This record gives sequence, C-alpha cells and structure tokens, in this order.
Amino acid sequence: MILTLVGVSRGTLEDMAARSKGTGADIMIRPPDSSPIGLSGNMPEGIVDVVRREPHIAQATGTLVQTVTTFNTVTGIHPAEFNALSGGLRYIEGGPFKSRDDLVVDQVFAREHKLHPGSTVELGHKWNVTGIVEQGKLSRTFTDITTLQDMFSAHDKVSVIWVKLDDPVNTQATIEALQKRLETYKIYSADEIVSLFSVDNVPILKRFTQVVVGLAVIVGFLVVFLAMYMVVLERTREIGILKALGASPGYILSILLRETIVLALTGTVVGILITYGTRLLMGVFVPTMPQVIVPDWYPYAALIALTGSLIGAIYPGLKAARQDAVEALAYD
Repeated sequence: MILTLVGVSRGTLEDMAARSKGTGADIMIRPPDSSPIGLSGNMPEGIVDVVRREPHIAQATGTLVQTVTTFNTVTGIHPAEFNALSGGLRYIEGGPFKSRDDLVVDQVFAREHKLHPGSTVELGHKWNVTGIVEQGKLSRTFTDITTLQDMFSAHDKVSVIWVKLDDPVNTQATIEALQKRLETYKIYSADEIVSLFSVDNVPILKRFTQVVVGLAVIVGFLVVFLAMYMVVLERTREIGILKALGASPGYILSILLRETIVLALTGTVVGILITYGTRLLMGVFVPTMPQVIVPDWYPYAALIALTGSLIGAIYPGLKAARQDAVEALAYD
C-alpha cells in the first residue's frame, strides 16, 4: 500500500514536470502569491506584451488553465504561438480545434475516456473532440484560449506565461531583467520548474504520505497482533511442552519474534513484487495517474513493516512466555 501510493504521488508529479518541460520554454512566469505548480491565480494577458519587449526573448505566450472537475483541467492556448514555442502538437488522429466547442486531447486522456475524433466529453462543458495528440506537451486537454476565457469569465486573463529565449545561456540575465519589471510576479527557470515538482513542495501530498504511513503502521500492528495472538492460543500445548523441557521465557519470546520478523520480511518482498502489478493495472485503468517504482522507499517499507509487526507481536509473545507449564499442558 505504501509503495503503491508513494509511486502514484511521485509518478504524477514527474509526469507534470515532464509535460511542463515539453513546452520547450526556458522561463515560466506565474501570478503574484501563487504556487509554481498550483492551478489557482490568473494575471492580465497584457503582461505577455511586457515580457516580449525584453531582449533575448524569441517567443512568449500565455496559457489559461481552467479547473473543470476535481481531477481535470482544460488548457487554453494560442495555437500558433504555442506551436512555435513547443515545436507543435503532433496529431495521432484527427486535427486541431476550429470552433468554440472543439477540444484536442492527448493519447493518455483519450485512452482513459475511450475517445476518438468525433466523440463528445463532459468537462464543465460539452466538448467535441477533434484530435488526439502525443502526450508530453503541457496538458492533456487543449482548446482555444479565447473560448476558455469567454466560457469561464476570465477575459484577457492567463494563468502562466511561457518564455523561450534565443539562447538558454541568457536565462539568468533575462530572469533578473524581468524581475525588475515584474517585481511581485513569480519567475522560474526551466530547471527550477522541474525541481519544484516534488512531494516536499506539495504540502497536501506530503501530509497524505504521512497519513498513509501512519495507517500502515496501525494496520500492521492490528493484523500482526491478532495473528500472533491466535498463534499463541493454538500453540498453547506446544509452548507448555517447551517450558516443561526447560525452555526459558526469553527463548519462547524469541521464537515468536523470529517468526514475526520472517513474516514481515516475506510480506515486504511480496509487497514490492505487487507494486509491479499495480503499476500495470494503473496504466490500464487510470493512465492519467502514472505510477513509478520507488526502490528508495524499499528500506522504509521494510522498516515500517518490521516495526508494526514487532509491536503487534510483543503482547502475544509475553503472554506465551509467562504461561504456566502445567496449565499449558492441560489446555485443550
């Protein structure tokens, strides 16, 4: 459970980072008091013209990200500007949007929702799918930015400004110049953007991971506690025989704890193997939430499994160690 959920969290963030990098931009500009990887906050589209007046800027375009459902957004773009910036959307099926209700989706979103050119999809509005593009260019859904601005009362507003330079060597100098003009705006280089997509920079995901780990320890404790308690009851006579033969309480306790450790380590190995299966299932049923394998979490998972198991085994183990040999032999 831990490895799967951590893998989904990290995989989703890595996918977002890759799609941001896929824009081909060297610099990203976000509104004041906004998160670099959040979706809230808009700014005047006129800022794009201010940005274009700076030296070394080869291309600048604004995009509008509109949340339409809990887990889905639609991104509005200026097609010609975005294509010049990113190298263009590569169509697998169909073609670009032409009218107000048209939407272009990437291959992952199309596979999850079983869409083809000519299909309709409900995303805060009934859209007509005109084309399916390769994944990796900023968003999973695209429409004309003017359409999106009109639909959601965001006239002349953009969420992000993407900037491509004549030479990436000029990135830092351009950021400094832009920061003087746009003092309160958040300006990031392409490398900074990618580095920001981590669990540590998303408080809700960090807390989510902590909650999952806590639940795993509690569940591990309860399951092992019940299992080992039943083991002690079922082996009461055997424990009595061992004690009659001179086994010490420490020896009895060590037997049960060693068994617990073996079960915990075996469970950890099985859990690691299962993550490969869950990754396959996620890719089939929820492709928009990719899962990655997280080997750096294997030691943590093993430690959590051992901790929860050992805590759960202590009381049953002590109960077994303290049993009276005569009573245990008489147990039926």
